[in-house]
Amino acid sequence: MIDIFVNNLVKSFDSDRNVLDGLSFEVQAGERVGIMGKNGAGKSTLLKILCGELLPDEGEVHFGAGRKVGMMSQLPSFGESDTVEDVLHMAFTEIDGIRAQMEALESRMTASAPQTLLRRYDELSARFQFLGGYGTAVETDKICNGLGIPPAMRERRFATLSGGEKTRVNLARLLLEKTDILLLDEPTNHMDMRSVEWLEEYILGFKGTVLTVSHDRYFLDTIVTRIVEVRGGKAEFYSGNYSFYAEEKEARYERQLKQYEKEQQKLAQLGYTFERMKGWGINNRTLFRRAMSIRHRMDRIEKTERPQKEMELRARFQEKLFQGDELFSARGLTKSFGDRVLFSDVELQVRGGERIALLGDNGTGKSTLLKVLLGLEPATGRIKFGPTVKSAYLEQTICFEHPERTLLDTMLYEKNCTPQSARDRLGAFLFRGDDVFKTVSQLSGGEMSRLRLCMLMDEKVDLLVLDEPTNHLDIASREWIEDAVDAYGGTLLFVSHDRYFVGRFATRIWELENGKIRDFPCGYEKYRSIKAHEAEAQRKKTVKEAPKEEKKTAAPRGDKSLERKIRLAEREIEKLEQALAALDEEIAEKGGDYQALTELLQKREELERELSERMEEWETMSLKLEGC
Repeated sequence: MIDIFVNNLVKSFDSDRNVLDGLSFEVQAGERVGIMGKNGAGKSTLLKILCGELLPDEGEVHFGAGRKVGMMSQLPSFGESDTVEDVLHMAFTEIDGIRAQMEALESRMTASAPQTLLRRYDELSARFQFLGGYGTAVETDKICNGLGIPPAMRERRFATLSGGEKTRVNLARLLLEKTDILLLDEPTNHMDMRSVEWLEEYILGFKGTVLTVSHDRYFLDTIVTRIVEVRGGKAEFYSGNYSFYAEEKEARYERQLKQYEKEQQKLAQLGYTFERMKGWGINNRTLFRRAMSIRHRMDRIEKTERPQKEMELRARFQEKLFQGDELFSARGLTKSFGDRVLFSDVELQVRGGERIALLGDNGTGKSTLLKVLLGLEPATGRIKFGPTVKSAYLEQTICFEHPERTLLDTMLYEKNCTPQSARDRLGAFLFRGDDVFKTVSQLSGGEMSRLRLCMLMDEKVDLLVLDEPTNHLDIASREWIEDAVDAYGGTLLFVSHDRYFVGRFATRIWELENGKIRDFPCGYEKYRSIKAHEAEAQRKKTVKEAPKEEKKTAAPRGDKSLERKIRLAEREIEKLEQALAALDEEIAEKGGDYQALTELLQKREELERELSERMEEWETMSLKLEGC
């Protein structure tokens, strides 16, 4: 069964180029598909067409009949006073509507109520239960805990949240809507690793269809089963996850290049023969006809386009050769904002050449710790650097003092270099031609990161500090940065939620949790293994200690008569529960008989009241027995 059908989409925003140029694909029910493509390829345009924000110039989009579609990037209009809790509760609009209808019908129910009214009430009640109307609070808590939305945030006004917090709340709202088809636009942006891993588990257990645009390669490797790449306005298909896509794309490039070179060699050979025959055929009609035959043969050969690779970033970080083992050390570092302590008594020591990843949940103080270590934030404690150590810092939020300057002027003023040197440097970072005359304020977030890196790489540094270096970058740009970092031989300290980046570079992990740094002298995969082993050991310990706790609290020589009363109460409770279950079946059978239904509902209320009394008696006696 097809859940998403896209046929021959064409969309342009100017007369020169179609962003989408005949794009077609299908997504089967239950598939998890990743949409890939470089920045500007048309991924966002495609998603906007799918969710109805844009209309295509040509083509059509269809969803499976009766399938409910949810789009993560859509932010409904919220009131200025709406809290996060209000926004989350919007997921239950249908449930609230059904509840209101049920309450209205209940007020009209009388002994002479028509059968149509009773049937309608039964239909609404069944739909209410099917949608999970009785468990909305539990489901909301579960998803908020998974996505890192604490109770305090749920009380805040939505308008006061940061962009990342709004993204998480909107994703939570979407997941609570219980849609059949999820359209996700960069769902892992602004989320810490714990939240991303929870989202992956949720999607893997999701029974519906998922279509996602993401630059998180680890995420794509984990959840998607097929890749659709938007390239040249059309769709190319890869039947696997990101790792398969990366290998297969390179293999396709090599095959196409070999085919192209083989054709060009054949055409060159035929062209040489054609020219000779044509020359000889000036006075010989037979040779001239053969030359024309060769020419027609050349025209009939199906031409393979020369495959194009993305432009490569050629720049590399420069490093000094640091002499000495210890690069820097920290003793007793403590940082707080008012009553809130981010970290305290932190002890650190870093040697030259190490590559350290600083990990932790959002809000734990990772970025602040980096700034404290670099002397950009005040804190108590002592930090000691080697006498000749020079550092470079890429901050998480890129800002320039003069955004009105062009890229070329920015390089000239801030790097004190010649115009040719500035253009060469910018060109190495893919700012070419008229790009250098753009103002900094016109750049996207990814382009700003690239410009800042362009400036940093011009300096010889011993310590490179990166705070979320792959934020706002597409996969090609991330790979450029990774190649540059890979060639850097100095000491690296970085914060990143990009698990692919962490896994490639980290040789040491600092985990910031509960205001303390825990040091893991290993790479990311080993760190994950240690954490998983600890979690499993803790689970086994909890399970093992549970019977001991029960045995400890139970009174071995308690009141025997009290124990008998408890057993008797438990039997009575069991009988009442069985009677209620039988009564529920009878109520379902008598749904069309209003008079009989009224009597049965009254009887059910009496049984529930009696069951509640017995439960209270049992709880009181149990607590008394435990205190014996």
